Amino acid sequence: MATYMKPCVPLPIDAKVLEDVSEKAKDWALMHGVAMRSKQNFSKDSVTFAPFLLLPSTFPRPEFERAVNIQTVLNTLVHRVAHDFEFLRSSLSNTIKVDDFTGRLFSIYEKVLEEGITQGISLGLLRSDYFIDVPQFAVKQVEINTVATSLAGVSTVLVDCHRFTLTELGHRDKLKNLPENGALAGLSNGMLKAWEIYDRPTAAILFLVEDVTFNICDQRFHEFEIQKLNPDVRTIRKTLTEVAFQGTLDSEKRLFIDGVEIALVYFRSGYSPDQYHTNTEWNARLLMERSRAIKCPSIYYHLAGTKKIQQELARPGVLEKFLDDPADVCAVRRIFTGLYSLDQGEAGDKSIEMAIENPRKYVLKPQREGGGNNVYDEEIKDQLEKIRNTPERDAWILMEKIQPPLQKNYMIRPALSEPLYTDFVSELGIYGVIIGDAETIIENKYVGHMLRTKVSSANEGGVAAGWGALDSVYLVDPCELLE
Repeated sequence: MATYMKPCVPLPIDAKVLEDVSEKAKDWALMHGVAMRSKQNFSKDSVTFAPFLLLPSTFPRPEFERAVNIQTVLNTLVHRVAHDFEFLRSSLSNTIKVDDFTGRLFSIYEKVLEEGITQGISLGLLRSDYFIDVPQFAVKQVEINTVATSLAGVSTVLVDCHRFTLTELGHRDKLKNLPENGALAGLSNGMLKAWEIYDRPTAAILFLVEDVTFNICDQRFHEFEIQKLNPDVRTIRKTLTEVAFQGTLDSEKRLFIDGVEIALVYFRSGYSPDQYHTNTEWNARLLMERSRAIKCPSIYYHLAGTKKIQQELARPGVLEKFLDDPADVCAVRRIFTGLYSLDQGEAGDKSIEMAIENPRKYVLKPQREGGGNNVYDEEIKDQLEKIRNTPERDAWILMEKIQPPLQKNYMIRPALSEPLYTDFVSELGIYGVIIGDAETIIENKYVGHMLRTKVSSANEGGVAAGWGALDSVYLVDPCELLE
């Protein structure tokens, strides 16, 4: 039987009231930048509101606080993993043989190590994602993102949209349960800190972007926030292809794009194979990694965020290699769900049989970022039968499926003629900033959060694709949580 959490206000809403408040909320979202370019009717001159939930979604206060409090520990963990070449090499040794994309990333890593890393400092703008798992009613980590962590800009703004809708519905007394969200300023300040460390006043921050950007508002919010925080800092936007043709290194390996020195490369692209059209784009990635510019992420931070590394960290005794405090080890282990290797051998064979026997209990994950790549339910059987006797299985991991609670809400999407009232599940993202080199961590903080919510029957919860939408956290104490 499904477990339901109470919505933040009594539902359903009267039809006339719903029509009025949803129209106002759509206009509020458009006028404040909770928006993106349409994939169906793309134009650089127009945007449509991004899919969002009309009301903020209920989340247990103690588990939100747990996720917030552990973020600096996770930042440290990722930082130390990223600087451990032997751990990265041994963990990814099978994966890089069968997954060409991860293999090419690792090849760049080996090249810059062989030449000697020019810029030892890395900036990590990280996001750790969680579902509430019903059996324990505790946060369980889905993954940690180390590259192109998105949605901080629009999520920060959406909190105010939800304050507006709750006020319109006569629930101003509930605004105290929407936590402040400093994700946009926090990530932007992280970039500015890296720019200051680089210490060249005329150098710019490079936003490495897709050939076509749909999530334009989220990206631009960061650029505008940087200018607001420090008007002396210039930001420029280039694709991988443009960097290949316009980028150069001087004798000190300083990176220049069309004559502009680059202090920081902030990746909002480069995380997916389809963003590297030819060797030209791979050459651009290598050029940037060789440079003196600080990278967000560096190539080794990128590798530290792969699914295989996540699975390796869940193995007994591994966390102790990277975390000094036993309490931190216990806290991190508590947020892990079951993660299993599919590498060839007895343990991998056992994992495959386990998943084939009960596929609805698991998610099959490849080494891919950006959503839409996982395999679910009965399709897991087909995929595992296809790859079980091939080396390709080494490119996948198996994860126990988290069972989140349901709650009622209204989804507002451009393609829908009226709000969709149904059951939803929510995924919490916690943002962290860490800056440092192999010996020293200069800055390490939690900076904000986001919430994505999807129709409970949907496997993929992407905002631009699938049945996911932007949302905000409404905190409640455990005694008020369930219907």
